[in-house]
Amino acid sequence: VQLQASGGGLVQAGGSLRLSCAASGRTFSNYARGWFRQAPGKEREFVAAINWSGGSTYYADSVKGRFTISKDNAKNTVYLQMNSLKSDDTAVYYCAAGTPYSSYRHMYPQSYDYWGQGTLVTVSS
Repeated sequence: VQLQASGGGLVQAGGSLRLSCAASGRTFSNYARGWFRQAPGKEREFVAAINWSGGSTYYADSVKGRFTISKDNAKNTVYLQMNSLKSDDTAVYYCAAGTPYSSYRHMYPQSYDYWGQGTLVTVSS
């Protein structure tokens, strides 16, 4: 079972990137999918999540209105569209899959059993 994150890179402030996280080895259509990030010297933090059906999404306050999470069950892939990027968004972004048992638990990394290797996003000011 593997989650492969891609799409990171260097972008100027105000620009956009789209991250992808492709799963292989099993289907995650019944799993919630999440994105977390970790900046240098900081703890890993929640960014966005989408529930197993795709009917509910959750966002950190810092990215609400700028980032959009979506998933394509047919492709076993989750996406994170990031717009209006800021220097504070610079971090390694990790995707995850899991089965949170409540809406609130979608924001907790402990709710996720599978993790990707991370993709670096650098926003220059």
